[in-house]
Amino acid sequence: MKSYQIEKEFVLNYYRELDKAVGDQHYEIANKYLADKYLWRGFHPFNEINSSHEVMTSFWITFKEAISRMQRRMDIFMAGDNSLEAGGTWVVSMGHLMGLFDNDWLGITSTGKMAFLRYCEFNRIEENKIVETAMYFDIPHLMKQVGMTPFKVQTAAHLIQPGPLNHDGLLFSQQSAEETRKTLEAINYMVGDIKNWTGGREEPLEDELARSWNDDMIWWGPEGIGATYTIERYAKQHSGPFREGFDKRVFNGHICRMSEGCFGGFFGWPNLTLRPTGGFMGMPEFEKSADMRVIDIYRRDGEKLTENWIFIDLLHFWNQLGVDFLARGILDKKKP
Repeated sequence: MKSYQIEKEFVLNYYRELDKAVGDQHYEIANKYLADKYLWRGFHPFNEINSSHEVMTSFWITFKEAISRMQRRMDIFMAGDNSLEAGGTWVVSMGHLMGLFDNDWLGITSTGKMAFLRYCEFNRIEENKIVETAMYFDIPHLMKQVGMTPFKVQTAAHLIQPGPLNHDGLLFSQQSAEETRKTLEAINYMVGDIKNWTGGREEPLEDELARSWNDDMIWWGPEGIGATYTIERYAKQHSGPFREGFDKRVFNGHICRMSEGCFGGFFGWPNLTLRPTGGFMGMPEFEKSADMRVIDIYRRDGEKLTENWIFIDLLHFWNQLGVDFLARGILDKKKP
Protein backbone atom coordinates (compact mmCIF):
# COMPACT_ATOMS: atom_id res chain seq x y z
CA MET A 1 0.00 0.00 0.00
CA LYS A 2 1.22 3.47 -0.85
CA SER A 3 2.44 5.49 2.12
CA TYR A 4 0.85 8.87 2.70
CA GLN A 5 3.14 9.91 5.55
CA ILE A 6 4.73 12.79 3.63
CA GLU A 7 1.35 14.26 2.70
CA LYS A 8 0.06 13.82 6.25
CA GLU A 9 3.04 15.58 7.78
CA PHE A 10 2.70 18.39 5.24
CA VAL A 11 -0.90 19.04 6.25
CA LEU A 12 -0.12 18.74 9.95
CA ASN A 13 2.61 21.35 9.57
CA TYR A 14 0.15 23.57 7.70
CA TYR A 15 -2.32 23.26 10.56
CA ARG A 16 0.34 23.98 13.20
CA GLU A 17 1.30 27.23 11.49
CA LEU A 18 -2.20 28.25 10.42
CA ASP A 19 -3.80 27.74 13.82
CA LYS A 20 -1.34 30.00 15.65
CA ALA A 21 -1.07 32.64 12.89
CA VAL A 22 -2.19 36.23 13.43
CA GLY A 23 -2.82 39.02 10.94
CA ASP A 24 -0.57 39.07 7.87
CA GLN A 25 1.09 35.81 8.91
CA HIS A 26 -1.87 34.10 7.27
CA TYR A 27 -0.75 35.30 3.84
CA GLU A 28 2.79 34.02 4.41
CA ILE A 29 1.34 30.62 5.27
CA ALA A 30 -0.84 30.70 2.17
CA ASN A 31 2.22 31.35 0.02
CA LYS A 32 4.09 28.50 1.70
CA TYR A 33 1.44 25.76 1.64
CA LEU A 34 -1.25 26.64 -0.93
CA ALA A 35 -0.89 26.47 -4.71
CA ASP A 36 -1.08 29.55 -6.92
CA LYS A 37 -4.15 28.07 -8.63
CA TYR A 38 -6.03 27.13 -5.48
CA LEU A 39 -9.68 26.09 -5.22
CA TRP A 40 -11.46 26.30 -1.86
CA ARG A 41 -15.03 25.08 -1.46
CA GLY A 42 -16.81 26.23 1.70
CA PHE A 43 -20.35 26.26 2.98
CA HIS A 44 -22.76 29.18 2.61
CA PRO A 45 -22.18 32.11 2.70
CA PHE A 46 -18.56 31.54 1.53
CA ASN A 47 -19.04 29.11 -1.37
CA GLU A 48 -16.21 28.80 -3.94
CA ILE A 49 -13.08 30.91 -3.61
CA ASN A 50 -10.26 30.73 -6.17
CA SER A 51 -7.60 32.70 -4.30
CA SER A 52 -5.54 31.47 -1.36
CA HIS A 53 -5.21 35.03 -0.04
CA GLU A 54 -8.95 35.58 -0.30
CA VAL A 55 -9.56 32.40 1.72
CA MET A 56 -7.35 33.79 4.45
CA THR A 57 -9.07 37.19 4.35
CA SER A 58 -12.66 36.06 4.05
CA PHE A 59 -12.66 32.96 6.23
CA TRP A 60 -9.66 32.31 8.44
CA ILE A 61 -8.80 35.81 9.64
CA THR A 62 -12.40 36.84 10.29
CA PHE A 63 -13.21 33.54 11.99
CA LYS A 64 -10.17 33.68 14.27
CA GLU A 65 -10.89 37.31 15.15
CA ALA A 66 -14.33 36.16 16.29
CA ILE A 67 -13.31 32.85 17.92
CA SER A 68 -10.21 33.85 19.84
CA ARG A 69 -7.60 31.45 21.26
CA MET A 70 -8.70 28.92 18.62
CA GLN A 71 -7.85 25.25 19.08
CA ARG A 72 -8.18 22.61 16.38
CA ARG A 73 -9.56 19.54 18.14
CA MET A 74 -9.28 16.74 15.60
CA ASP A 75 -11.17 13.49 15.99
CA ILE A 76 -10.29 11.94 12.61
CA PHE A 77 -7.18 12.37 10.48
CA MET A 78 -6.47 10.16 7.45
CA ALA A 79 -5.15 10.16 3.90
CA GLY A 80 -5.55 8.18 0.72
CA ASP A 81 -5.93 8.20 -3.02
CA ASN A 82 -9.24 9.21 -4.51
CA SER A 83 -10.84 5.99 -5.74
CA LEU A 84 -12.83 7.86 -8.39
CA GLU A 85 -11.68 8.71 -11.90
CA ALA A 86 -10.43 12.19 -10.94
CA GLY A 87 -7.76 10.59 -8.73
CA GLY A 88 -5.35 12.55 -6.57
CA THR A 89 -4.04 12.16 -3.02
CA TRP A 90 -6.21 13.67 -0.31
CA VAL A 91 -5.60 14.34 3.38
CA VAL A 92 -8.75 14.58 5.52
CA SER A 93 -9.33 15.94 9.00
CA MET A 94 -12.51 16.24 11.03
CA GLY A 95 -13.39 17.61 14.44
CA HIS A 96 -14.12 21.00 15.97
CA LEU A 97 -12.54 24.44 15.87
CA MET A 98 -12.95 25.60 19.46
CA GLY A 99 -12.31 28.94 21.08
CA LEU A 100 -13.78 31.88 22.93
CA PHE A 101 -16.60 33.57 21.01
CA ASP A 102 -15.38 37.12 21.65
CA ASN A 103 -16.56 39.00 18.53
CA ASP A 104 -19.58 38.67 16.25
CA TRP A 105 -19.21 36.46 13.16
CA LEU A 106 -21.52 36.49 10.13
CA GLY A 107 -24.02 38.45 12.21
CA ILE A 108 -24.02 35.79 14.94
CA THR A 109 -23.76 37.54 18.30
CA SER A 110 -20.71 36.72 20.41
CA THR A 111 -21.05 35.40 23.96
CA GLY A 112 -17.55 35.52 25.42
CA LYS A 113 -17.98 31.82 26.13
CA MET A 114 -16.56 28.65 24.59
CA ALA A 115 -17.93 27.76 21.17
CA PHE A 116 -17.36 24.85 18.79
CA LEU A 117 -17.54 24.90 15.00
CA ARG A 118 -17.94 21.37 13.60
CA TYR A 119 -15.76 20.99 10.52
CA CYS A 120 -14.45 18.47 8.03
CA GLU A 121 -11.75 19.28 5.50
CA PHE A 122 -10.49 17.41 2.43
CA ASN A 123 -7.15 18.67 1.07
CA ARG A 124 -5.72 17.49 -2.26
CA ILE A 125 -1.92 17.49 -2.35
CA GLU A 126 0.03 17.91 -5.55
CA GLU A 127 3.72 18.78 -5.97
CA ASN A 128 4.08 19.61 -2.27
CA LYS A 129 1.21 22.11 -2.26
CA ILE A 130 -2.45 22.02 -1.32
CA VAL A 131 -4.18 22.63 -4.63
CA GLU A 132 -7.80 22.03 -3.66
CA THR A 133 -9.79 22.10 -0.41
CA ALA A 134 -13.31 21.17 0.58
CA MET A 135 -13.88 22.86 3.96
CA TYR A 136 -17.38 22.06 5.25
CA PHE A 137 -18.63 23.43 8.59
CA ASP A 138 -21.87 23.47 10.56
CA ILE A 139 -22.79 27.12 11.11
CA PRO A 140 -26.32 26.35 12.40
CA HIS A 141 -24.72 24.12 15.05
CA LEU A 142 -22.71 27.14 16.22
CA MET A 143 -25.84 29.30 16.16
CA LYS A 144 -27.67 26.84 18.41
CA GLN A 145 -24.85 27.04 20.97
CA VAL A 146 -25.37 30.79 21.40
CA GLY A 147 -29.15 30.59 21.76
CA MET A 148 -30.27 30.98 18.16
CA THR A 149 -32.82 28.58 16.70
CA PRO A 150 -32.54 28.87 12.91
CA PHE A 151 -34.35 25.55 12.42
CA LYS A 152 -37.53 25.11 14.44
CA VAL A 153 -38.09 21.39 13.82
CA GLN A 154 -35.42 18.71 14.29
CA THR A 155 -36.15 14.97 14.19
CA ALA A 156 -33.03 13.84 16.07
CA ALA A 157 -30.77 15.18 18.84
CA HIS A 158 -28.62 18.32 19.08
CA LEU A 159 -25.20 17.47 20.54
CA ILE A 160 -21.60 18.64 20.67
CA GLN A 161 -20.54 15.60 18.71
CA PRO A 162 -17.72 13.33 19.88
CA GLY A 163 -15.27 11.43 17.74
CA PRO A 164 -15.11 7.68 17.20
CA LEU A 165 -16.22 5.29 19.94
CA ASN A 166 -12.74 3.78 20.27
CA HIS A 167 -10.87 7.11 20.06
CA ASP A 168 -8.81 5.66 17.23
CA GLY A 169 -9.51 8.08 14.40
CA LEU A 170 -6.19 9.93 14.30
CA LEU A 171 -4.31 7.86 11.74
CA PHE A 172 -0.89 9.44 12.06
CA SER A 173 0.85 6.16 11.14
CA GLN A 174 0.46 4.05 8.01
CA GLN A 175 -2.59 1.75 8.01
CA SER A 176 -3.28 -1.79 6.79
CA ALA A 177 -3.98 -2.08 3.07
CA GLU A 178 -6.49 -4.87 3.75
CA GLU A 179 -8.45 -2.81 6.29
CA THR A 180 -8.40 0.15 3.91
CA ARG A 181 -9.81 -2.02 1.10
CA LYS A 182 -12.58 -3.40 3.33
CA THR A 183 -13.67 0.10 4.35
CA LEU A 184 -13.87 1.38 0.79
CA GLU A 185 -15.82 -1.71 -0.22
CA ALA A 186 -18.30 -1.16 2.63
CA ILE A 187 -18.79 2.48 1.62
CA ASN A 188 -19.21 1.60 -2.05
CA TYR A 189 -21.72 -1.12 -1.22
CA MET A 190 -23.80 1.26 0.89
CA VAL A 191 -23.76 3.97 -1.80
CA GLY A 192 -24.88 1.51 -4.44
CA ASP A 193 -27.49 -0.20 -2.27
CA ILE A 194 -29.40 2.98 -1.36
CA LYS A 195 -29.11 4.51 -4.81
CA ASN A 196 -32.74 3.97 -5.77
CA TRP A 197 -34.30 4.49 -2.30
CA THR A 198 -36.25 1.22 -2.46
CA GLY A 199 -36.16 0.71 1.31
CA GLY A 200 -39.50 1.70 2.80
CA ARG A 201 -41.31 1.04 -0.48
CA GLU A 202 -40.30 -2.38 -1.77
CA GLU A 203 -38.97 -3.70 1.55
CA PRO A 204 -38.78 -2.52 5.19
CA LEU A 205 -36.33 0.36 5.45
CA GLU A 206 -34.63 -1.30 8.42
CA ASP A 207 -33.89 -4.37 6.26
CA GLU A 208 -32.20 -2.24 3.63
CA LEU A 209 -30.14 -0.39 6.23
CA ALA A 210 -29.07 -3.63 7.96
CA ARG A 211 -27.23 -4.76 4.84
CA SER A 212 -24.77 -1.86 5.21
CA TRP A 213 -24.90 -0.94 8.89
CA ASN A 214 -24.32 -2.58 12.26
CA ASP A 215 -27.39 -2.42 14.47
CA ASP A 216 -25.65 -0.11 16.98
CA MET A 217 -24.86 2.45 14.28
CA ILE A 218 -24.64 6.15 15.14
CA TRP A 219 -25.49 8.81 12.57
CA TRP A 220 -23.95 12.11 13.67
CA GLY A 221 -26.06 14.47 11.55
CA PRO A 222 -25.93 18.25 11.13
CA GLU A 223 -27.91 20.79 13.11
CA GLY A 224 -31.41 20.88 11.68
CA ILE A 225 -31.53 17.08 11.59
CA GLY A 226 -29.46 15.94 14.56
CA ALA A 227 -27.80 12.73 15.74
CA THR A 228 -29.46 9.35 16.11
CA TYR A 229 -28.50 5.89 17.44
CA THR A 230 -29.41 2.35 16.23
CA ILE A 231 -30.87 1.32 12.89
CA GLU A 232 -34.42 1.48 14.21
CA ARG A 233 -34.11 5.06 15.50
CA TYR A 234 -32.11 6.18 12.46
CA ALA A 235 -34.91 4.95 10.19
CA LYS A 236 -37.47 6.73 12.37
CA GLN A 237 -35.58 9.92 13.14
CA HIS A 238 -33.82 10.62 9.86
CA SER A 239 -33.73 8.19 6.96
CA GLY A 240 -37.49 7.66 6.79
CA PRO A 241 -38.46 11.35 7.15
CA PHE A 242 -35.72 12.33 4.69
CA ARG A 243 -36.94 9.98 1.99
CA GLU A 244 -40.56 10.96 2.58
CA GLY A 245 -39.71 14.66 2.45
CA PHE A 246 -38.21 14.79 -1.06
CA ASP A 247 -38.85 13.66 -4.59
CA LYS A 248 -37.16 14.17 -7.98
CA ARG A 249 -33.95 12.98 -6.35
CA VAL A 250 -30.84 13.20 -8.54
CA PHE A 251 -27.51 11.73 -7.42
CA ASN A 252 -24.79 13.96 -8.87
CA GLY A 253 -21.87 11.81 -7.77
CA HIS A 254 -18.81 12.58 -5.65
CA ILE A 255 -15.61 14.51 -6.26
CA CYS A 256 -13.57 12.34 -3.90
CA ARG A 257 -14.23 8.97 -2.24
CA MET A 258 -11.40 7.43 -0.22
CA SER A 259 -10.50 5.35 2.82
CA GLU A 260 -7.64 4.55 5.16
CA GLY A 261 -7.76 1.79 7.74
CA CYS A 262 -11.24 1.53 9.24
CA PHE A 263 -12.19 5.08 8.23
CA GLY A 264 -13.23 6.66 4.96
CA GLY A 265 -15.51 9.19 3.37
CA PHE A 266 -16.55 11.28 0.42
CA PHE A 267 -17.76 14.69 -0.62
CA GLY A 268 -19.64 16.17 -3.55
CA TRP A 269 -20.35 19.65 -4.89
CA PRO A 270 -23.27 19.03 -4.97
CA ASN A 271 -23.96 15.39 -4.07
CA LEU A 272 -27.74 15.51 -4.50
CA THR A 273 -30.47 17.56 -6.12
CA LEU A 274 -33.92 17.18 -4.56
CA ARG A 275 -37.35 18.81 -4.35
CA PRO A 276 -38.97 19.23 -0.90
CA THR A 277 -42.47 17.75 -0.85
CA GLY A 278 -43.33 19.24 2.54
CA GLY A 279 -42.74 18.25 6.15
CA PHE A 280 -38.97 17.79 6.27
CA MET A 281 -37.47 20.15 8.89
CA GLY A 282 -40.98 21.61 9.21
CA MET A 283 -40.77 23.20 5.77
CA PRO A 284 -43.56 23.37 3.17
CA GLU A 285 -43.59 21.91 -0.32
CA PHE A 286 -41.61 23.73 -3.02
CA GLU A 287 -42.12 23.64 -6.75
CA LYS A 288 -38.41 23.56 -7.60
CA SER A 289 -35.40 21.48 -6.60
CA ALA A 290 -32.19 22.55 -4.89
CA ASP A 291 -28.65 21.19 -4.47
CA MET A 292 -27.16 19.56 -1.36
CA ARG A 293 -23.44 19.76 -0.67
CA VAL A 294 -22.44 16.91 1.65
CA ILE A 295 -19.44 15.34 3.36
CA ASP A 296 -19.81 11.88 4.90
CA ILE A 297 -17.13 10.35 7.11
CA TYR A 298 -17.45 6.70 8.16
CA ARG A 299 -16.04 4.23 10.64
CA ARG A 300 -16.29 0.53 9.78
CA ASP A 301 -16.54 -2.20 12.43
CA GLY A 302 -16.25 -5.71 11.05
CA GLU A 303 -17.88 -5.99 7.63
CA LYS A 304 -20.29 -3.08 8.03
CA LEU A 305 -20.35 0.63 8.70
CA THR A 306 -21.01 1.65 12.28
CA GLU A 307 -20.50 5.43 12.69
CA ASN A 308 -21.17 8.27 10.25
CA TRP A 309 -20.42 11.97 10.63
CA ILE A 310 -22.35 14.14 8.16
CA PHE A 311 -21.98 17.75 7.03
CA ILE A 312 -24.82 19.15 4.88
CA ASP A 313 -24.93 22.75 3.70
CA LEU A 314 -28.52 23.27 4.82
CA LEU A 315 -28.13 27.06 4.74
CA HIS A 316 -27.25 26.86 1.05
CA PHE A 317 -29.94 24.29 0.27
CA TRP A 318 -32.80 26.36 1.67
CA ASN A 319 -31.31 29.62 0.43
CA GLN A 320 -31.69 28.33 -3.14
CA LEU A 321 -35.40 28.02 -2.39
CA GLY A 322 -35.66 31.58 -1.09
CA VAL A 323 -35.35 30.88 2.65
CA ASP A 324 -32.42 32.58 4.42
CA PHE A 325 -32.08 30.70 7.70
CA LEU A 326 -28.89 32.55 8.63
CA ALA A 327 -30.71 35.89 8.50
CA ARG A 328 -33.81 34.40 10.12
CA GLY A 329 -31.83 33.08 13.07
CA ILE A 330 -30.14 36.44 13.58
CA LEU A 331 -33.45 38.30 13.37
CA ASP A 332 -35.15 35.95 15.85
CA LYS A 333 -32.30 36.41 18.32
CA LYS A 334 -32.72 40.19 18.22
CA LYS A 335 -36.46 40.11 18.96
CA PRO A 336 -37.38 41.20 22.51
